[in-house]
Amino acid sequence: MATATSRDGTKIGFEQVGSGPTLVLVDAAGGFRGFGPMGSLAERLADRFTVVTYDRRGRGESGDTLPYAVEREVEDLAAVITAGGGPAFVHGFSSGAALALLGAAAGLPISMLSLLEPPIALDQPPLEGDLAAEIDELVAAGRRADAVEHFHKGIGVPAEMVAGMRQAPFFPMLEGIAHTLAYDARITPAVSLATLRFVTVPALVVNSESSDDRLRGWAADVATALPQGRHLPLAGEWHGVSDDVLAPALADFFGGGAA
Repeated sequence: MATATSRDGTKIGFEQVGSGPTLVLVDAAGGFRGFGPMGSLAERLADRFTVVTYDRRGRGESGDTLPYAVEREVEDLAAVITAGGGPAFVHGFSSGAALALLGAAAGLPISMLSLLEPPIALDQPPLEGDLAAEIDELVAAGRRADAVEHFHKGIGVPAEMVAGMRQAPFFPMLEGIAHTLAYDARITPAVSLATLRFVTVPALVVNSESSDDRLRGWAADVATALPQGRHLPLAGEWHGVSDDVLAPALADFFGGGAA
């Protein structure tokens, strides 16, 4: 593992595998190098790219300088791209895709972008309540398990998946980083239609054909709104596409850009 230093001095843990053009992977809520899909995806892409995975702030080996602001996470991504050698391809999943969009709109050295089911509702009114503030309150009260469950219910995870979450072997780990779920709850609504107009690089927006109408529709809408967006439905599960399907699609997309 290596570290990059963000603009506010926060140390961000990262690692890289493979060789070729740099490709940075941005995790979704609750994901980091020790948990989530990015590690196995990196291994699948390492024969074509130098793949960089990192711990978003507050997770894994990364620091968590307060107060939090969405802009700090954009600066973290900038630091990781720089540490990885400069301009990069970037792939983001869910709220990580929203973060990648914010980075591209801010002018980070991102040459191409792929997004797996960004949860961005361009044509819908904001959700009632303040999910981020509600998570903050639960964490402050010591109710981390409730915060994890409340977040997943709030973002629309199917009830049957939420029901068994507390019994999952990884649930204590999610409790430990429950406070970062409020970060993701702030990142996603920070992306607007105006934001997307500033993302001028080629962008591939992927969704699983087995996700619900809401997630599939959001992906299609984001692809349409991006100046160089392309929509690609792939076989998968709810809010996920296996490495066997996703890795070749990303390799083809980014490989064309490298050529």
